[in-house]
Amino acid sequence: MEITTLRILVTVVSFIVFVGIMVWTWQHRNTSDFEDAANLPFEDDQS
Repeated sequence: MEITTLRILVTVVSFIVFVGIMVWTWQHRNTSDFEDAANLPFEDDQS
């Protein structure tokens, strides 16, 4: 396999992973989980 082909393959795979992460974060079923995680710094410690 030529180095240029390998670089192209890595770039395409990275882009597909990036798009997959973006789709996953924008799905409505994850909204409540992300809102809970965003509010974690504001919760009181129960020690």
